[in-house]
Amino acid sequence: MELKIKTFKELTIEELHDVFQLRGEVFVVEQNCVYLDIDGKDKEALHVIGKDKGRLVAYTRCFAPGIYFKEASIGRVVVTKKERKNKYGAEIMKASIQAIQTHYNTQAISLSAQEYLKKFYKNHGFSQVGEGYLEDGIPHILMVNTI
Repeated sequence: MELKIKTFKELTIEELHDVFQLRGEVFVVEQNCVYLDIDGKDKEALHVIGKDKGRLVAYTRCFAPGIYFKEASIGRVVVTKKERKNKYGAEIMKASIQAIQTHYNTQAISLSAQEYLKKFYKNHGFSQVGEGYLEDGIPHILMVNTI
């Protein structure tokens, strides 16, 4: 998988289209969740894009400290359903953590994880903080890295 890290202004129109399409396919259609994906935060994010043979297969967006949480944060972690077997989720998370360390000069990272992915994020150094909660009707937990 080829990884690129871009600001919003660096994204091409095609990349932005592909990002919105992937997020919609997984978070809205696959998870049957109606929510406002285009929340105005994309302009403030670093976008971590994973492509295989020119196709978007994995994505996250990363934020500086103070935008979502006191710490830097990672969100909208997504891999196409067809490609999940290829461990692209692990690759995109490693790249996202590295991007935060490089661009924001911090090790402290928080994320709002879908509860069923707790083990996945734990494998990347994150631990649950507090009780679970509903976000857009889906059980979530707050997780912070333990690095």
